[in-house]
Amino acid sequence: MPRIVETIVTTTDATGAAHIAPLGLIEDGDGWIIAPFKPSRTLDNLKANPYAVASHTGDVRVFAGCVTGRRDWPTVPADVVSGVRLEDAVSHWELAVERVTDDAQRPRFHCRIVHTASHAVWSGYNRAEAAVLELAVLTTRLSMLPPEKIDAELEYLKIAISKTAGPRELEAWGWLMERVSSFRSGDAGAALKK
Repeated sequence: MPRIVETIVTTTDATGAAHIAPLGLIEDGDGWIIAPFKPSRTLDNLKANPYAVASHTGDVRVFAGCVTGRRDWPTVPADVVSGVRLEDAVSHWELAVERVTDDAQRPRFHCRIVHTASHAVWSGYNRAEAAVLELAVLTTRLSMLPPEKIDAELEYLKIAISKTAGPRELEAWGWLMERVSSFRSGDAGAALKK
């Protein structure tokens, strides 16, 4: 199985408007694959402007925020490619699409890194931050998983939150739990803040 790096991917449309999305980049030799779902703004943007920026951030609220409709995070222009990166990124990769493998559900954009930069020292995620990342991924799959699987995952992840969460992790966890609650009540759209 290939290595996957969870990161924040920014893409821009033909007018330069940015879109921020959490995605798992798939290692592909010396490059990375971006595999957005059909339909998605990331997919449309990559077709219009074949560049992306992977912003590596230590603030897990960005992941939780994006999957709950909170996408207004500060950005700055990328250094080389046409696009933007997260302002608070600890590092980033600028990617150029070299080829596309079509797929009915998730086309694969094969990219090469054209520029990398580090902006801050980063010590890694603590257990609560890792739990937020896992819950963010889980909330994108709520309709695909049986309720007992969701419950088991939540119970396990709550342990890390109760032991190591600070204010940022608690805020992110709250956003994600709102989404889980809305999904369970049949109002999945309510948790996606516009």
